[in-house]
Amino acid sequence: MLNISDKNPVKFDGSRYRTVMELGNRPHYKILRKIILGICTVLVLVLFLPWTQSIRGTGAVTTLKPDQRPQTIHSAIAGRIEKWYVKEGDFVKKGDTILFLSEIKEDYFDPNLVANTGEQVDAKKMSLESYGGKVKALETQIGSLQSEQKLKLQQAQNKIRQARLKVKSDSIDLEATRTQLRIAETQFNRAVSLNREGLKPLTDVEEKRLKLQESEAKIITQENKFLAAKNDLINAQVEINRIIAEYSEKVSKANSDKYTALSSQYETKAQVNKLQNQYINYSIRNGLYYIKAPQSGYINKAILGGLGETIKEGTPVVSIMPAGYDIAVETYVNPIDLPLIHKGAKVRVWFDGWPTIVFSGWPGISYGTFGGRVVAIETFISPNGKYRILI
Repeated sequence: MLNISDKNPVKFDGSRYRTVMELGNRPHYKILRKIILGICTVLVLVLFLPWTQSIRGTGAVTTLKPDQRPQTIHSAIAGRIEKWYVKEGDFVKKGDTILFLSEIKEDYFDPNLVANTGEQVDAKKMSLESYGGKVKALETQIGSLQSEQKLKLQQAQNKIRQARLKVKSDSIDLEATRTQLRIAETQFNRAVSLNREGLKPLTDVEEKRLKLQESEAKIITQENKFLAAKNDLINAQVEINRIIAEYSEKVSKANSDKYTALSSQYETKAQVNKLQNQYINYSIRNGLYYIKAPQSGYINKAILGGLGETIKEGTPVVSIMPAGYDIAVETYVNPIDLPLIHKGAKVRVWFDGWPTIVFSGWPGISYGTFGGRVVAIETFISPNGKYRILI
């Protein structure tokens, strides 16, 4: 066990000492106590005063919108400087001519280039319309050939039906002639038999023989007619095949001509589009010879000078400062201070050389500063290790 003695602190009693009593009753010590008490009271009250956590950042003056900042006007085409219409410090309105360039490329030397290209476009359009008319004519021709083929086939089919009926009629006549031949043979044989028996005279036999010969001759004629009718039927069937082959060839040729015309039409249409593109490009290029002000402002500096100087596409010509702009401040803050800033926050701007008295904790009583509002906060850190703020 630990043996710890009970140690009670001894309380100092100054009343037993006269020196201590005399020091405590001196007037300036009483005043010092009041001052210390008053300072402590003020410090406690200050803790309850409204305090704004403030940070500092450095920056520069800029404009609120990108199109209000100084910009450089470039040449869209290559050319030679022929005439200046402005000088440094001049105020120009939007669309005013600043500089005139002349052409230096041989492809655009022709002064009537735009008009000639327009005539080429018109000629190609007429050619395109001609191909369109040819295609329509061939389509009409194909329709006529198909209609004619249909009529020819109907005519041939009618001939086939007529030939079949003729074959049928001739076959019936042939059977009738064969029946007559058999009858004539029977009568002739009977007459011969009766003549041998003495029942029929010889004249009857001769008469029957004559009828038999007539029947034999008639059946030959009828067989010829029947074969001719069958031949006509075959010819009619062959005629249908011929008509189909003939008109198929004609329609195929017309279709071939049609597709050839369509191919030429599409090719001509592509040429028309190409020429129209060239025509528009030439027209726009003619307007680019005059370099104009994109907006109203002041000519800060002529980057190029003199006459006859040749420039390339994209060469900067002059620098212009827009006449209308909204002042803003571009400043940078440390990453540790970024959580204290938000869009719409109020800030105070203190310019170099401006006589100011700044109270960072109470911006409302700062003297000579300008009030501002945060409009943009960059979400990615800048190369200088800080975040960019636009006020």
